[in-house]
Amino acid sequence: MSSTLKVGLVQQQAWPDKARSLQESDAGVRELAGKGAELILLQELHATHYFCQTEDDRLFDLAEPLDGPSAQHLAALAAELDIVLVGSLFERRAAGLYHNTAVVFDRQRGRVGHYRKMHIPDDPGFYEKFYFTPGDAEENAGFEPIETSVGRLGVLVCWDQWYPEAARLMALAGADLLLYPTAIGWHPPDDNPEKQRQKDAWTLVQRSHGVANGLPVMVANRVGHEADPSNATSGIDFWGGSFICGPQGEMLAQADDDTTHLLTELDMTRSEQVRRAWPYLRDRRVDAYADLTKRYRDR
Repeated sequence: MSSTLKVGLVQQQAWPDKARSLQESDAGVRELAGKGAELILLQELHATHYFCQTEDDRLFDLAEPLDGPSAQHLAALAAELDIVLVGSLFERRAAGLYHNTAVVFDRQRGRVGHYRKMHIPDDPGFYEKFYFTPGDAEENAGFEPIETSVGRLGVLVCWDQWYPEAARLMALAGADLLLYPTAIGWHPPDDNPEKQRQKDAWTLVQRSHGVANGLPVMVANRVGHEADPSNATSGIDFWGGSFICGPQGEMLAQADDDTTHLLTELDMTRSEQVRRAWPYLRDRRVDAYADLTKRYRDR
């Protein structure tokens, strides 16, 4: 693995029309690759609108298999541009079995791995449990880094971003970076102080995963207002805010709430340096953590 790695991410709007959404993704990927990015991250479910605002079984028609048209499109793009590309699919695994799946394509090698979202939310406007089955850790598609030509990628998805356990397990399995494709935004009626608290918490918790594990972190979020098709709510204002930070949580690049293509260079030797100075992994009391596998420590 090279001592430096130029990385990029695409923050974009998305539409129900897959062709239009993928065209937007392609433009961002091509721009970043043209500037030397070797690893590029796309946001969660970038090929469609965020359809989980409502429960509608017709929307299962949006799903594709892991080797479906969208995956083939991304694989061809990665091969053409000679990059590692992390995309996102609404995966149809079998009849009645669907996942929210991140997919990794490595240059000419095609798809080298995938990660099925493990933590699935179910809240007003985010009815993901209706659509997505959680990933299966025992099938080696859980918290396992994906080997690529630019390093071992600890790929997690959106709601996973709130869980330090997920980031830690990726780090303990040898991840070189943590990557989070995500789709998060505000309910428009919330007041501005509450909106700021939400966004600050989202940024802070992911930077803290970098700090706690001594790893760089890449986070790609979508932008734009998407209406609720059921009209039960006023929709979602996706807040953008995508960022790339270093292994001490230092902000290297950050987007606002517009379409943005972030690009920065990572020093891949810094994790070693940081972990020597701040040896959190060395000092973990693994003998005392058994209760972490419990739902709650009832007395």
